[in-house]
Amino acid sequence: MGNGSRDIVPAERRSIMPRILSVGTAVPEYVLDQDEAKQFAGGLFRESFSDIERYLPIFEHAAIRTRRLSRPRTWFEEERSFRERNRAYTEVACRLGEEAIRRCLRPVGLDPCEVDHLIFVSTSGLATPSIDARMVNRLSLQRHVKRTPIWGLGCAGGASGLSRAYEYARAFPDSRVVLLAVELCSLTFRRNDQSKSNLVATSLFGDGAAAVLVTGDEAEVPYKPKGSPRVVDTMSTTWPDSLDVMGWDVADDGLKVVFSRDIPGIVRQEVRPAIQSFLDRSGLGLEQLGRLIAHPGGAKVLAAYEEALELPRESLRHAHAVLGQYGNMSSATVLFVLERELQEDHLPGTAGLLTALGPGFSSELMLLEWD
Repeated sequence: MGNGSRDIVPAERRSIMPRILSVGTAVPEYVLDQDEAKQFAGGLFRESFSDIERYLPIFEHAAIRTRRLSRPRTWFEEERSFRERNRAYTEVACRLGEEAIRRCLRPVGLDPCEVDHLIFVSTSGLATPSIDARMVNRLSLQRHVKRTPIWGLGCAGGASGLSRAYEYARAFPDSRVVLLAVELCSLTFRRNDQSKSNLVATSLFGDGAAAVLVTGDEAEVPYKPKGSPRVVDTMSTTWPDSLDVMGWDVADDGLKVVFSRDIPGIVRQEVRPAIQSFLDRSGLGLEQLGRLIAHPGGAKVLAAYEEALELPRESLRHAHAVLGQYGNMSSATVLFVLERELQEDHLPGTAGLLTALGPGFSSELMLLEWD
């Protein structure tokens, strides 16, 4: 990738571009080593796969060392009802959500009661009142805070929710918007699902939460961190006739994972044209991007990004690092990658692309500029 150090936004337009000020993340306390996950899956799926040893190398190929779980690994050795798993989802989602939001607001000196709009994204559990409503009491949010819960976007949810936060902050430039993404993928695990998709999911998915603060250019914030990027543009793409690529089937005992083996191939074929079309709107070429903030759906997906965009592995180092440490946390994962990106120094005018793929089958893109 190039250094991306040219002005994307004309000087007269920069004052109306919302900024991403901070990111806070949180994970549950139970750590699952990938070797332990492999042993667990080997014992569980052995009866359904006579050649189980042929499939177990996917745990090494996933390039994941550890993941975080909402319950101890032994909890999953017994069959759990959908009701029991969803109760655990609500409990842990509230705890991690509160922690992530507090960590997000602390560096900028904001109190939770100063948040104007809370957007909540999740696809791994159900709650009504939704988790954002529960945050009102836990965080003492103002009673008139606007709330937007979004469900069903899967791995694209973090990027899509961030785009919705940007749009609101642009429409209401004095607003302070918090996006909260919580995914507890481990709690969707169904022991009686002996499909290959569930075996693959067992090798990939973990739990985590992330909160992002987006502010309009007139918003009052005690401290604005140096190097906070402006959001320049966003684009959503949904490819037709692709509903079976990724998602859930709702079963009697919970959510059954749908996970196509064709995803890396779709990335190689479809992602580059979508990104180039998006960058054309700002007069940029791929070679002018300085940073790529990609959702690490898996090691094969990252390799497909590198191949399709002709990138060195170093360009996706934060994505590889997050995948290795936490696995795929669905919508929250790209925000963990964004957190690491914001901790680095950037030359003025550096262009960055945030990207994630999800059910639909869909793509979410966001163009950033550092000044």
